[in-house]
Amino acid sequence: MRSDREERIKERAYAIWLAEGRVHGHHQEHWHRAEREIAAEETVGKAAGGGTPRRTSRTRAAAPSKAGAAAAPKRPATRRSTTKKS
Repeated sequence: MRSDREERIKERAYAIWLAEGRVHGHHQEHWHRAEREIAAEETVGKAAGGGTPRRTSRTRAAAPSKAGAAAAPKRPATRRSTTKKS
């Protein structure tokens, strides 16, 4: 059975592999990079007093999402009068 930390590293390594174009033969490099990133997150979380950091969508994907830009509602344009006041 894998620990939660190992599972997070596995998911991060997979996301790195996807982000780099699914190039085969770099699995150890992706795994070690994922280990370093997870360790850095844990260090920051412990330094802030939070213990184990919470999992977010950011820990699963290496590429930024376009969904955030479309979610914000747009304000309607205001109409201004074009007539001059005397």
